[in-house]
Amino acid sequence: MMYNELRPGTGKTPLIGTACDCHYSGTLIDGTEFDSSYKRGAPLSFAPNQVIRGWTEAMQLMKEGGKWELYIPPELGYGDRGAGASIPGGSVLIFTLELLKVKGAHKKDEL
Repeated sequence: MMYNELRPGTGKTPLIGTACDCHYSGTLIDGTEFDSSYKRGAPLSFAPNQVIRGWTEAMQLMKEGGKWELYIPPELGYGDRGAGASIPGGSVLIFTLELLKVKGAHKKDEL
């Protein structure tokens, strides 16, 4: 996974099982958008261990308030199986992921 930090966060970093509120949009490498919480007008709540591996890895590095662009290879996304009609097998995924709120246990700041 590669990422570009669009906005650094200043808050907490979630543990793997901690619920978080996030906004996101996802596109294929050709720019086709397949999902967006922004367009639905409401963030989603989930823990890092409830999503694709690329998000799991990224969310454990992010701080609350951060906004990243993620480039996720198939092996950290939906692999060869894809996801429904909108994400073909073997797809590289590009997400804008915004960690709005960490709603529980979090990593302690590194000294």
